[in-house]
Amino acid sequence: MEDTISFQTVVKIFLSIILLIFVTAYIVFQARFLIVGPQIVLTDEYRYLQNEKQIYMSGETHNISHLWLNERQIYTDASGKFKEALVLENGYTTVTLRAEDRYGRETKVTRNYVYLPASFAR
Repeated sequence: MEDTISFQTVVKIFLSIILLIFVTAYIVFQARFLIVGPQIVLTDEYRYLQNEKQIYMSGETHNISHLWLNERQIYTDASGKFKEALVLENGYTTVTLRAEDRYGRETKVTRNYVYLPASFAR
């Protein structure tokens, strides 16, 4: 009696390994959002020096559950887009967008602006 592996057994082992690779790849692909964490992408960037009192912070978010603009909660639409008006203080203003995902991970985007009225810019 020989101890040889049949062709059918080799094919079953090979197909099991291929199936395991595909299942693992699918799990990693679906977990990519958990791995990456929350993201904020600004769509309209303003210059550092501003002569307008009001600007708009707008952009897109991904993988978030909460979003704050200078510690005031703001909301996105169904696709993750937001647009919020912001009134600049005279002089220097720091703007911080902070996002949190459902697991408590955070990301921040900070921008600095200097408001100089047009009458003083001359």
